[in-house]
Amino acid sequence: MPTRLLCEEGHDITVFYANSNIAPQAEYEKRLVELQRYGADQGFEVVEGAYDPAAWEREVAPIGEAIKDFSPALGSKHVGDDAPEPQTVAELLDDERRRERCRACYRMRLEEAAAYAAENGFEGLATTLAVSPYQFTDVIREETERAAANAGIAAHFEDYRPYYDEATRISRELGMYRQNYCGCRFSVAEGEATRAFIKEQRKAAKAARAAEHEAEEAARKQNAADKQAYAEERAKRRAILKQLRNDS
Repeated sequence: MPTRLLCEEGHDITVFYANSNIAPQAEYEKRLVELQRYGADQGFEVVEGAYDPAAWEREVAPIGEAIKDFSPALGSKHVGDDAPEPQTVAELLDDERRRERCRACYRMRLEEAAAYAAENGFEGLATTLAVSPYQFTDVIREETERAAANAGIAAHFEDYRPYYDEATRISRELGMYRQNYCGCRFSVAEGEATRAFIKEQRKAAKAARAAEHEAEEAARKQNAADKQAYAEERAKRRAILKQLRNDS
């Protein structure tokens, strides 16, 4: 979706695939092949950056390891943490801590993309990361602008989240492969936890709706019964009055 919108705005685009965060390598290659196929269909070039998971492990993974003890999504909390159980996906993913890891990941990949853009005569840098409601859009913007400024090129940032549902629909219609986790090894477990959490939330919401419907139906029946009893009581009184008048 972001690529289509950029083309419609008149930009000539090249997609730089910078994803040393993706694990395992088979998943990295599967996503790359899908992107290359889509790029060929849509008429834009796809350039593959260096796949260097060891560099990602050095620069980003230590942050992820350090915050695992704080992650509700991974079933862990800091010792003595009395925080309530998460009620939203944002709370489940413990955003304030997780964003530290994601920022480092964004920075590494956007710096790589910006450097390539500057070295190869491109005028600006944009990112498709901004289409996902599961990412930290404010952080993505900061890191996009930072990387572009350091490379001496323009930052072209747009919040594409309003197009997420449409992008999902189009990708399904095209039969594209849709991953069920962001990419890094930490996000595998987080993705599983998020899906389970959403499933439970939907189950609870369905049960709540059923209980509400049952209560409304019980109230309706009780109201009908009360009305019937009232009508019968009035009819009984009218009959008694009528009989009294006849007797007199």
